Amino acid sequence: MGLKKSGGTSEMGNSKTLAPALRDLWHVIAASQEVPMGGRRVTTLFDTGLTVSRNERLRVARNDDGTLLPVIERYGCIWTSFGSPSADLFPIIEYGESDRRNIIAGSIGVNVSAPRAIENFLDMGHFPYVHTDILGAEPHTEVKEYDVEISFERDEILATRCRFFQPKAALTATEGQDVDYIYRVPHPYCSVLYKSCPTDESRLDVIAIFCQPMTEETIRAHLMLSMIDADNTDAGIRRFQQTIFGQDRPILENQYPKRLPLDPRAETPIRADKSAIAYRRWLSQKGVNYGVIPQQLS
Repeated sequence: MGLKKSGGTSEMGNSKTLAPALRDLWHVIAASQEVPMGGRRVTTLFDTGLTVSRNERLRVARNDDGTLLPVIERYGCIWTSFGSPSADLFPIIEYGESDRRNIIAGSIGVNVSAPRAIENFLDMGHFPYVHTDILGAEPHTEVKEYDVEISFERDEILATRCRFFQPKAALTATEGQDVDYIYRVPHPYCSVLYKSCPTDESRLDVIAIFCQPMTEETIRAHLMLSMIDADNTDAGIRRFQQTIFGQDRPILENQYPKRLPLDPRAETPIRADKSAIAYRRWLSQKGVNYGVIPQQLS
């Protein structure tokens, strides 16, 4: 079958048209290490089968009609788009710093929608109960007041002044400490967390989740770390992060409904959910229509 260039629009395998806010974005489809030179990988994005191959160059093709799609590599991952994406991804400046450990900690399949996974990533309230003695512990259960803004100029959500006591904030931590957090959502299905570095108080460790929406209710979660850590091995750092995500996974897979309701009346909000409320509002304003239950206008 001949390969054709993308015409800039696409329908998903289930014939549901992607909203422009999704169609024209870059979406993660694999970790770079999954497609070595001479390798290929078959995967799924928005119910559409894709083949990623790397020979003289990296390329992504639709399995149904052979259409070649745009492709870039950023942050240890491969990204593509069904539409007309911008020249580059959202910036993560720290990734380019020479002394950082940039690691893909895993690409993990989860039976949940991408928006549900992002909302869970933003939630500090579950730390003491799900990540006991690592990211939280009783009686330190209070989510202190913090600030959230939706920036229309940068087209992202930013949560600042987040602070939480953690017994072991990172593999480098030697004791419990109050940890400063900044949460950033620069993409409907991606979030970047900046948190206090236990070994250098002037800098921040970076943890990101890039969700690949395979279907409306299944994802691959690609975990990226950019750490200040001269003491531990990549395998040790990766294992620590996978332990944390492994604790989240059953919580995510037991969410009901698996798609995220955008109607603010659908699930009772509490103060700790300020980021979640802003995230749902942002998705609704952007017209995101995949992995969500849209708000019904009365």
